[in-house]
Amino acid sequence: MTKRVIFMGTPAFAVPSLAVLLEEGADVAAVVTQPDRPQGRKREPVPPPVKVFAQERGLTVLQPERLRNPEAVAELTALKPDLIVTAAYGQILPRAVLDLPPRGCVNVHGSLLPRYRGGAPVQRAIMNGETVTGVTLMYMDETLDTGDMIDRAEVPIGETDTAGDLFEKLGKAGAELLRRWLPALLAGTAPRTPQDGRLATYAPNLTREDERIDWTRASRQIYNQVRALSPMVGAYALWRGQPLKVWACLPPRESDADLPAEWRQLPPGAVLEAGREGIRVRTGDGSLVLAKVQPAGKKAMDASDFARGARLAPGDMLE
Repeated sequence: MTKRVIFMGTPAFAVPSLAVLLEEGADVAAVVTQPDRPQGRKREPVPPPVKVFAQERGLTVLQPERLRNPEAVAELTALKPDLIVTAAYGQILPRAVLDLPPRGCVNVHGSLLPRYRGGAPVQRAIMNGETVTGVTLMYMDETLDTGDMIDRAEVPIGETDTAGDLFEKLGKAGAELLRRWLPALLAGTAPRTPQDGRLATYAPNLTREDERIDWTRASRQIYNQVRALSPMVGAYALWRGQPLKVWACLPPRESDADLPAEWRQLPPGAVLEAGREGIRVRTGDGSLVLAKVQPAGKKAMDASDFARGARLAPGDMLE
């Protein structure tokens, strides 16, 4: 297998797909990934996982700030790729790049298209309480996630799966799809199935509002929100005017009718009790136990430890 491939990807989700290209003997001419971004309290630049993986294997790494820049397009053109493979790269490919490889540009997308088109399909699927999602190997075009499909694979979502867990599962499933179809892709014989746009749903990028917990919502909705935002950005509430990240909760088991009468009289967001399991908070239809939290300026900790240190009492409010 001697045809030249350019791989584009950024997070850990993309690493298994790049690994498959190498395992199958593809000639990876270059790896394109996002620039290093400042992270942590010191705001020091951190390389994306794909860059780390690629450099460990001696691959050429390109990190254009904008793929649309003529200099970036010229650099890719000089590589003369036969195929471009992307997986969570983070930028939309311009027409000048889409037209480069004779075998086209294909993408490993983290949903069962045409459902959950967009930039946050994994998080939105968990937020919406889905129990099954998957990956789609697809040809790319100029509009977002609308290209012809090559193949799909279903992946179950466990009740306790976080976004991190699901990204790992989907990354592996997407890589196996790529492995299955790579010979046909390089030969130009891979199938094309148009998407049915009437079935399309959308997964827009996350906003700060998506991170804020609304305690008037149902326990299950809040639980899904917390899972969907962990371990990346985290959901949060306010405690004494300061953000309190919520990284993990126990699965909700009871409804409003199961709560003691004195608890049912408290408003959503009120602390009901704090014990060894964590902090039980009133929700719109019952209660939810917070298991792992992170106060502003501190490290993540067990919610029970936070409750002792903050001297949480029944009736205290999380906003």
